[in-house]
Amino acid sequence: MDDPAHRAEHFDVLIVGAGISGIGGAHHLQEQCPGRSFVVLDAQEGFGGTWRTHRYPGIRSDSDLYTFGYRFKPWVGPPIATAPEILKYMEEVITEDGLDRHIRYGHRIRTASWDSATARWSIEAERRDGTTARFTANFLWMCQGYYRHAEGYTPDWPGMDRFGGRIVHPQAWPDDLDHAGQRVVVIGSGATAATIVPAMADTAAHVTMLQRSPTFFRTGRNAIEIADELRTLGINEDWIHEIVRRKILFEQARFIARTHSEPEKVKEELLTEVRRHLGPDYDVATHFTPRYRPWQQRLAFIPDADLFRGIAQGRASVVTDEIETFTENGLLLKSGATLDADIIVTATGFHLSVLGDIAFSIDGAPLDFGQTVTYRGMMFTGVPNMAWVFGYIRAAWTLRADMVADFVCRLLNHMQARQARQVEVALRPEDAGMALGPWIDPDEFSSGYVARGQHVLPRRGDKPEWAHAHDYWAEKDAIPAIDLTDSAFVYR
Repeated sequence: MDDPAHRAEHFDVLIVGAGISGIGGAHHLQEQCPGRSFVVLDAQEGFGGTWRTHRYPGIRSDSDLYTFGYRFKPWVGPPIATAPEILKYMEEVITEDGLDRHIRYGHRIRTASWDSATARWSIEAERRDGTTARFTANFLWMCQGYYRHAEGYTPDWPGMDRFGGRIVHPQAWPDDLDHAGQRVVVIGSGATAATIVPAMADTAAHVTMLQRSPTFFRTGRNAIEIADELRTLGINEDWIHEIVRRKILFEQARFIARTHSEPEKVKEELLTEVRRHLGPDYDVATHFTPRYRPWQQRLAFIPDADLFRGIAQGRASVVTDEIETFTENGLLLKSGATLDADIIVTATGFHLSVLGDIAFSIDGAPLDFGQTVTYRGMMFTGVPNMAWVFGYIRAAWTLRADMVADFVCRLLNHMQARQARQVEVALRPEDAGMALGPWIDPDEFSSGYVARGQHVLPRRGDKPEWAHAHDYWAEKDAIPAIDLTDSAFVYR
């Protein structure tokens, strides 16, 4: 006899994750594939993804919201937004689209198994009360991001257990941490560290940013002049959103091209801006001159130069050195210098988690994602009826999330039209012998989290269709033009 408690619910599409990608995907699916049943599962207790996970002081976007926001939903606030502002924006999308009824929170997916005989995925998720929820789906849409939400990456430094203060990672910020009047050391120099330092410096005794090597930063006003002018003229917000979005994308494309064509000139422009804020006597060569060219690692934007203002005012400082060991009172550095601290923040990155730590299998065989080859960073050889959202490293994540959604919806409609129950991508005869390489070329992007996780990421080929280009300005034309009848798509 069938036990209803163990019966699987069936949906046409199952979306994994209720973050920026999953909510956007649900909007597009509802609009472009009307009548399809779908469910969105998320392990957390609410929507938001990274904007719910991270609660550290000052948390904000490091992409402007005109491009990080959805193309279908105008952004009307400052371009660099706080987490609460982004969550409010996402909540409006959920409410306006009536997506609440499709989302199940507190569902952590443990397994996903594909069965070719039924052409379905079977998914088991653990509910917040420890019970198991079971689902089947015709198509799986992975929108869970690319890092492990449960824990951040912290190196294992000697002596950490001896430190008498508190060690916190930005991904697990404690509610009871009071940094007022405290000496704080923030380890790291990426966008997270550059956000935390000025935010904590307002009330801390002092905040020190300890970096092993410098990072490039850009500064500017947290405002878009043309947007303010157009609002003054009473222009429709939909028009403002599109105009500003195009202007920003055009300027970004031009800037990124210059980082390749004239990297030394761009580097000097960035460093000149740093000197303007910190003064001619500051040691910019040591603390703000990276060893890599601009945009070989992510280039963080500092709105209103708040990090540099904190340093110039003496509330914050930068030390470029390496850690020898933690001590009872702080850190001993390899140079012999010491840093006293009451709180140490390890803004040292995250663990890559390409498929949400879900145990995948295909017809009973475990899926080794690192052995697949990607089709434009969205589908993978040997993996049926599944698409994955992975955004950009030099442009806003959501630009690609919107495009992948268009592709998935078009693929689903194409399958319906030809009465196909299954689709997967496969190398074609003309791809025989194609050279394969890592997901991202290290010469193009060398951040630590990618270097640590290349082995679990899919491989790429040396043809455009078998690689994630990480180039919005090329893909904005290429992805909509994908020929779904190409022999790379195998339908059954």
